[in-house]
Amino acid sequence: MSQTLPVFDPRLIPVVPSASRESLRPARADHLTEQGLRERFARPPAWTPELRQEVKFADRAPAQAAVLLPLVMHARPTLLLTQRTAHLSTHSGQIAFPGGKLDATDADATAAALRETFEEIGLPPDRVEVLGSLPVYVTGTSYIVTPVVGLVQPGFTLQPNPHEVDDVFEVPLDFLMNPAHHRRHALEWEGVVREWYSMPYQDGEHERFIWGATAGMLRNFYRLLSA
Repeated sequence: MSQTLPVFDPRLIPVVPSASRESLRPARADHLTEQGLRERFARPPAWTPELRQEVKFADRAPAQAAVLLPLVMHARPTLLLTQRTAHLSTHSGQIAFPGGKLDATDADATAAALRETFEEIGLPPDRVEVLGSLPVYVTGTSYIVTPVVGLVQPGFTLQPNPHEVDDVFEVPLDFLMNPAHHRRHALEWEGVVREWYSMPYQDGEHERFIWGATAGMLRNFYRLLSA
């Protein structure tokens, strides 16, 4: 039976040395533009996602979920992320994409991602130009997540739901798509090794510690944009 992981601070888990941080190149600048992103999803190259499923660490029935990767088309594009509130039952306090479980009324994963994004941060679906989706990612808590990628033009006003979201912020896309900023960690628990990526970003006085499933899906996004 899978056991719940103990509470731990992911910042304190050692970084595993990785030659890929030195050998892999950042995604090309022209792939990170509005037109470049459209073309990449319209005519995707041959590529392989690096991460598909985490080691299970919680006894929970599988559930379908969807998240949105909202790419804000500033002169230097950014990714919109949220900080979850501390009282949520799963992934509390962590940095995440807006999203959640599929409802019976959702037509598909894209509809769920747009609905959940509106409910969480107040970004209307009609402000999102959906490009497509990344491969399904299964979390250690048995969420089967479809990451939906969309473009958002600047000028929107957000209304975060205080029961779910502590903060909403943006991180430059070129920072996240540079493997020099991707760190790999490993933790052994009850004879099983759990590994994950982190992508810490210094946002003024705040360190935005992006890790776990969010970082894993971003690593796959990097693989697509750098293929």
